[in-house]
This record gives sequence, structure tokens and C-alpha cells, in this order.
Amino acid sequence: MDRATFLQSAATLGSAAGLTAADAQPAVAQAAPARPDRWANRRPVGEPQMKRYNEQRWILDNIIQANGIDWDQAHTGGMIRSCGLDIEGDMRTVRQRVKKYDDIVTAFESVARKREAAAKAAEASGNRIGARDNAYMAAQCYGQAMWSIHEHNDRLQQLNANKRTMFSKYIELADHHIEWVELPYRGTTIPAVFHLPPGYRAGERVPCVVLVPGMDGFKEKYVSLTADPLMERGFAALAIDGPGYWEAPVRGIFVDVRGWQETGKEAMRWLAARPEIDVGKVGIIGSSFGSFFSAIMMSDEPRYRCATVSGTCYEPGGETIFNRASVTFKKRFMFMAGIHDEAEFDEFRKTLDWHGYAEKVKAPYLVCAGSADQLCPMQYTEAFMAALGGPKQLLVYQDADHGLGGSPAATNGPAARPYMVEWTVARLGGTAMASERWYVDVSGKVTKTALQ
Repeated sequence: MDRATFLQSAATLGSAAGLTAADAQPAVAQAAPARPDRWANRRPVGEPQMKRYNEQRWILDNIIQANGIDWDQAHTGGMIRSCGLDIEGDMRTVRQRVKKYDDIVTAFESVARKREAAAKAAEASGNRIGARDNAYMAAQCYGQAMWSIHEHNDRLQQLNANKRTMFSKYIELADHHIEWVELPYRGTTIPAVFHLPPGYRAGERVPCVVLVPGMDGFKEKYVSLTADPLMERGFAALAIDGPGYWEAPVRGIFVDVRGWQETGKEAMRWLAARPEIDVGKVGIIGSSFGSFFSAIMMSDEPRYRCATVSGTCYEPGGETIFNRASVTFKKRFMFMAGIHDEAEFDEFRKTLDWHGYAEKVKAPYLVCAGSADQLCPMQYTEAFMAALGGPKQLLVYQDADHGLGGSPAATNGPAARPYMVEWTVARLGGTAMASERWYVDVSGKVTKTALQ
């Protein structure tokens, strides 16, 4: 690799060090069509083979050594948000242990085993709350340990089994009703988790939100252990591992755009059959690649009343996230897609395109995005918003990256996560909205303009 090529590749890998794709944004264009049925029967063996990942692995390890495990996404921050402050010390230990990419699995698995032992000891002594909390945290850590494994091996299977075992123990001890769900999918099933709010009384019908994680998230993670904002507001929640997500690939179910559309219909069909759910008050909350799949899910199911998403992934074909950001994004998504040949994946990723789907979405839609998103340049989010067929609101946070959190605009202005929850409550409550673009500058000042 010559020096110029090396400097270019290092720059694209170094988004976690503060670099963005803003200096080299291509014109918005619809990705070329691909034949989705071509990838209907995928049976991957081994790891995906990705040229940039193989050549730049030493750079990746040096970036992790310099910046820590949160170099690309707030992995430990997300764990603290889900588990609460009691896990902060464990995350500090993880940050200290992870010096290279291969350390991630063992660091999280070690914490998971510690929490599993604590859960068993607490239960044996009659401490149900301690057992509940430690079981939840063990499940989260086993799940997080799965993230950097890119092949369908025994270790991945075992970690997933451990995750389910500990989450099942949490379900047994939780302060609200939770159940495993299996949604029909092409002759098999998609896994999900269903929560009813604490204090639910038989005969009530409550609003519900379908939770669509990003590619770094999983279904057990998206209702927090304590003070969950949806549970506190009396909402039910259905969190799904859609095609390609976490447990789905373990079952041989890989990313499929039409499959996500089918999943949206099956999720709504399942909720409509539940006597606890007010089917007239069902929305979607998505994050990161969940922002894309949320629109796909809604496109052929008008009973979803609203959607709110953050951390956008709306670039057709994902050139920025797959070829300019950290090499781990493409490697991970190739695993999720069940495609190990990079040239074949580059053809497949053309199917990751919202054109023809967004136009069918007529329900209110909120998008929270960073103006300096290193994974999806703003022009693609703006194009997606223009295509939506119903009321819409776009919040743009000045200088914020993909995760939004920690930026001055998000700190001083309307905080994205609380705003998303309250916006969802208002929409499902029937409150009308104007189609607007809000620009939140670093001081927190909001400038509102009409959005067509």
C-alpha cells in the first residue's frame, strides 16, 4: 500500500477519532436495483472476507488502543443506559481491558459470568431484586459479547444461549410482565420480546411501541432495567431481532429488505391479536439502521400510527458507512447479510434503498439527526424526509455525530431521547403536528422552518 493510499484509508477508518465524511459527500442518487431473490438461500461458512478490514486490522487495533472500546459507537454508554449506574464499574473494567478488537468478546463475557454468578447467589439467599438485576445485566453482557464475532460458530451459539438463559431468569423475576415472542417468517420465526407496563391490569388496552434496534443493538437491550421511559408512561413494547439482527443470523435468517417489510406486517398482526393492546395506538421507535428498517416496516402496514428515529442510515447503498467509516461496520453487516464475498455484498447493498418505500409512509414521522453524522451525510436524510408521504419533523443537531449524545446542541437544546418519547406520546394521543425542520445550534437555539 503506498503512502497516499494508506493516509486515505486511515482517514476513513478514523471516524471515531473525530473525522467525518462531510468533506467528500457524493450527490444524492438512488442506488441501482438488484435482484433481492438472488440472496434468498444463504448458508455462510466462516468469516466474511473484506479487503479493507484485512489490510487495516493493525490500524483498527491501534485506534482501539488509543481511543478505547467506544471508538465507533458508545458501546459502554449504551450498556449503562440500559442497566443503570450499577454496571458503571463493570464498564470501566471493560474499557481498561479492551486494547484491541479481539479483547471485546472476552471482556464482556468475563463481566457476564461475574453477574451470572451474582444472580445465582442472590437468588439462593432469597434476594429476588439482586437476582433480577444481576440476571438482566448478565444477559446484556452476554449479548454485547456476541457483537464482534463474525461467524456462526459454537462460541456465538453458546453466548446467545447464555443470553437467553439469563434473560429468562430476569423475566421470571421482573416487576412487569415480559414474554418471549416468535413472529412468523417464511416458514420459520423471528425472535422478539414483549413487555407490558408495570401495574398493568387485566382488561386494559394500552398503547404500544415496536422497538427496532440499530445494527449494534439487540431485542433484550431496548427496555431498560429501571426507569424505562416507555414503561413509566404506561406503554407496552415489542422489541424485535428482525432479519439479520443478533439472534436472527444464529437461526440462519439474514438481512432482507422485503423481509423487514414482512416483519412489520407480522408484528402488527401479532399485536392486533393481543387483548392488552390498543391497536389504534401503535408506533415504532428505531435507531441507527433501525431508522431505515422502520420505514420499510411501515411502508405496507398503515396501522402504524407514527415513527420516531435517531442516528440515521438513509444513504442508498450505504457507501459512507460501508466504505468510508470504521471497517467494522461493513464486516458486521456482511455477517448480518450472510454474504462472505465482498464483491457480492457490494451488489447486495444496493438493495438497502428506501426509494419506493418511504413514499408509502403516510403516518407522522420524526427524525433526529446530527449535521456531522459520520455514517450518513445529511443530504441523504434530507432526501428521505422529502420523500415521506405524511406529516414529518426533522431535528438537525449542529455538529452532532451519528450518536447525537454529548454534542453541545443536544445538551443545550431539546435532548433527543426524551423528545422522541414525548413526541410519540403526543402522536399516539392524537395531537396534530406541523411538518417542520428544526435546526438546533450549539447554544440550544431552535430555528424552525416549514418542511414540504
